[in-house]
Amino acid sequence: MGSKHFQPTWRVLCSDRSRALATKNGKISHASDGESLGIGIRVLADGAWGFAASDDLSRAAVEGTAARAVAIAKASARVKQQDVRLAPEKPVTAEWTTPCQIEPFTISVAQNIDLLFKIDSELRSVAGVTMAETNMNFRREEQWLVSSEGANIHQTKYSTGVGYAAHAFAGSEIQKRSYPTSYGGQWQNKGYELIHELKLVENARRIGEEAVALHKADQCPEGTFTIVLDDAQLGLQIHESIGHPIELDRVLGMEANFAGTSFLTLEKLRKLRYGSDLVNVVADARQEHGPGLGTFGFDDEGVPAQCTPIITNGLFTGYLSSRETAHAIGADRSGGTLRAEGWNRLPIIRMTNVSILPGEEPLTLEQLIADTDQGVFMQTNRSWSIDDKRYNFQFGCEIGWEIKNGKRVRMLKNPSYSGITTEFWNSLDAICSRDEWTLWGTPNCGKGQPQQVMGTGHGAAPARFRDIRVGSAYKGN
Repeated sequence: MGSKHFQPTWRVLCSDRSRALATKNGKISHASDGESLGIGIRVLADGAWGFAASDDLSRAAVEGTAARAVAIAKASARVKQQDVRLAPEKPVTAEWTTPCQIEPFTISVAQNIDLLFKIDSELRSVAGVTMAETNMNFRREEQWLVSSEGANIHQTKYSTGVGYAAHAFAGSEIQKRSYPTSYGGQWQNKGYELIHELKLVENARRIGEEAVALHKADQCPEGTFTIVLDDAQLGLQIHESIGHPIELDRVLGMEANFAGTSFLTLEKLRKLRYGSDLVNVVADARQEHGPGLGTFGFDDEGVPAQCTPIITNGLFTGYLSSRETAHAIGADRSGGTLRAEGWNRLPIIRMTNVSILPGEEPLTLEQLIADTDQGVFMQTNRSWSIDDKRYNFQFGCEIGWEIKNGKRVRMLKNPSYSGITTEFWNSLDAICSRDEWTLWGTPNCGKGQPQQVMGTGHGAAPARFRDIRVGSAYKGN
């Protein structure tokens, strides 16, 4: 790309509609239903980027927005360290839509609220539950991407999220149980059918009872133990200790505004032993990987969805890359991960579906526990902390179960574990098979400045880790 050339790329989110509903103790705590429409124009001029956006789609406003983007690029070029280099990409004309069985916005708000109130009522029917919270979210993003290279792509993406939590206050202690997991529950690129699949009302009483029972449970012991993590907790572990450090803009120091950089410096590629031989992780945006929040047809540079091997039999083999950063790792093509939160944000490298592949041998969670002599089974994240290079971490979970002689023998409260990323993944010695694998959605991944909040996906199956430090996070509780 010569220094006197510029490449305008614009992105329109048309009828970007969202609905967010929440209840707390039998009352509506939040309700919104909105639409957004606008255009973002990204320009490469004199070897530097410029970006401008507008919600005015008149011809004069769009031309003015393009002129601002060019002016910003030329101003940026005056302080550039080097010209932007873009990996080539063949432009395509394409249509892509999320498979959706039930269009979520055909279901009325009244019906949505009625379901949330039923869940709330079930949770609070359990004696000892002092607060019940529920939430339900839908989004339809429609995007047109057109570039001066010839790309002309129309994508429509649906997403649905739902979850709830029971809180039990007793004395000076708070215990909590969430369903299907914490941080808003399960989110996927699906329509309203996800709401039916999750059996929300059917599980509410059990969740309330577990929150109350945790007050009488024994404190999780402290020491070095074997631990078994459920698939949702392992998904968050992947997000923090694999997903973020493989973002190539973090590695190169181009993006350190939110949660720092990365320990995965370039010389580690294809040399670092990231995990045990059982650790196989991919970054996969393709539809065949599943309905993850990181699933799409094309990224914001018109690069088709791909599957990138990140960890292969324990060896670190790949980063999340863009057309601008591909050359830094000797790649001749982008990994297709450049995305923006909306039309008024500059696209940056974001996680797609960063997933650990299931084990090849048949293994259920109950078989895994039966094969564990002594340890702790932990479920559902409660808290997490990780350093700005994504190396030292500590996670707390909502509930634990002591494993003794291959059986769950007692409930444990305040379970937690900590470690160093590479040591932790190298301690994995068993992972369940495909039938136990779930593609979880993380809807609230923050990055950049101004901050962009986007969705990612993480597929995982329950797994076992040996010799892990357990119990220090809630010591004394």
